[in-house]
Amino acid sequence: MLITDSVELPQYNGISSRHVSSCFHGALHRYGYQCWPELVPFAPLQNSSLGYSRLPSFLAFARKTRQCGLIKQYIQVRHAQGIHNVDGDKNYKAYMSPEYFDAHITPLGWQQVDNLRKHVHECGLAKRIDLVITSPLLRTLQTAVGVFGGDGYTDRMDVVPLMVANAGNSGRAAISSLNCPPIVAVELCREHLGVHPCDKRRNISDYQFLFPAVDFSLIESDEDTCWKADVRETTEEVAARGQKFLNWLWTRKEKEIAIVTHSGFLFHTLSALGNDCHPLVKKEICKHFANCELRSMVIVDRSMIGFDPSTTNYPGKIPSGLDLPSDVVDEKAD
Repeated sequence: MLITDSVELPQYNGISSRHVSSCFHGALHRYGYQCWPELVPFAPLQNSSLGYSRLPSFLAFARKTRQCGLIKQYIQVRHAQGIHNVDGDKNYKAYMSPEYFDAHITPLGWQQVDNLRKHVHECGLAKRIDLVITSPLLRTLQTAVGVFGGDGYTDRMDVVPLMVANAGNSGRAAISSLNCPPIVAVELCREHLGVHPCDKRRNISDYQFLFPAVDFSLIESDEDTCWKADVRETTEEVAARGQKFLNWLWTRKEKEIAIVTHSGFLFHTLSALGNDCHPLVKKEICKHFANCELRSMVIVDRSMIGFDPSTTNYPGKIPSGLDLPSDVVDEKAD
């Protein structure tokens, strides 16, 4: 249903949708959202003793939020172009090649990182982020430190760099850990696990040498015990892992969190959300991410009542390059 100020609206258990819309707009203003009298996609209200709740819960793409415990903003970023994306875009069987084990970023991918970094600083997002969560794979670690890390590193005895020079054959200078949010590696937000060598990680001790100031303390095993050469996670298992990751995020004290992860993980995790949303919002949630694309999302509950495109979103793929995600292999194989 679309709610406007110029149409007669139906009733829900004797309560008009106009009244509910008014209450909703008031609630949004209390939480810091901006609302305008335009078309507002409206989702069914959740069940209560009368069949509906008094106020709808919602899933909203938001531009402004008040920092409170009920609402958190998540900044979702897909990694920059990896070497596996280039050949994989031409032939999806390339993702099966051992050559792409723990794929690193291409030179074009680093240009994408630089452009996204410029964007997050120009729009003010860099100053608002409290925490950066990254998947513990080389391409996501490179993207996370390149976009959200400090400026050029100067040798100091009391400060270690986020990334050492030429990490992952990048040809890049070291990146400082000063004046940037903490970056924490989390196993739960890894790419679709199994079979594809590009999605297998190195030992954590190897990453600790390359990314000294990244926090790997939440990862229990030095070796990659999650990835199996002959067993591929089902899409349902990826979605369940994504839900577990979102539940864990709610336990964090930080209010605005950036997540640097993968196309397959984002697609299957977000596809499991918003089943009570307006179809247009559900479609928006499930769109595949481009390389280095950034989207801002506020998740409160499964239902949705409105959305406003974020001014901090970034289209990614600048410069443009091949970026077929490895996860598409499964879809084409089917």
